[in-house]
Amino acid sequence: MIDSVTVLEELVPKLVRLPGVVAVALGGSRATGTHRPDSDWDLGLYYRKSFDAGVLAELGYPGHTAQPGEWGRLVNGGAWLSVDGTPVDVLLRDLDQIERWWADAREGRFEIDNVEGHLVGLPTYVPVGEIALARVLEGDLPRVTYPEALREAASQRWRWNAAFSLLFAGHHAEQGDRTSCAGLLARATLQTAHGILAERGEWALGEKRLVARAGLAAAHDIIGDPGPEAVERMRELLNPPKLGELSAHLPEE
Repeated sequence: MIDSVTVLEELVPKLVRLPGVVAVALGGSRATGTHRPDSDWDLGLYYRKSFDAGVLAELGYPGHTAQPGEWGRLVNGGAWLSVDGTPVDVLLRDLDQIERWWADAREGRFEIDNVEGHLVGLPTYVPVGEIALARVLEGDLPRVTYPEALREAASQRWRWNAAFSLLFAGHHAEQGDRTSCAGLLARATLQTAHGILAERGEWALGEKRLVARAGLAAAHDIIGDPGPEAVERMRELLNPPKLGELSAHLPEE
């Protein structure tokens, strides 16, 4: 495993010199101080105008690279790298686009994108919140605070979405469709959690630990707690395609 010296003093200077890059920031649990010894590293690579992810492969570290937009407009693109055996996620962030989303957020406007691995999607203010919580390592990024207009608009919208999910959960329950009912109950819980954090003016960057942060842990007992065994049983039933090394690079939010 690598140490902080390897990442911060060896890798980061290489990243900041890449064409188009204006800043490099540390994100995830290592930025907030909640990481474990085996936690991976999340590095936001902020660029303007355009960026060719091919230069990330040329750094010489094994891994997978993705061009801007390949992972959607919010997650964008970047690279999953293995640096001396430790997973390092380099996440591309289009600063021009983020500043437009920041302007929208200050007016209480945002959109919600469907993003794989997330039950309720991600709002366009997530990349703005990343800047607010990140530790800037090189370059300059805008100073970001949670807008009052967003607190009101996001809390109302997420709670309305939750009410809609609960309505359809009831329909599925009446029909005996337990899977769809459970899915919508979970969806309503996460939507409400987003709304609660918005009311507080707290950035929600994803769904990991979101239910607990919102004080909704009682939902686990209502929905059920299937655990790892149920996941493996479902994997056997569904027979999904293999995802390679993806599990080593799950976002920490």
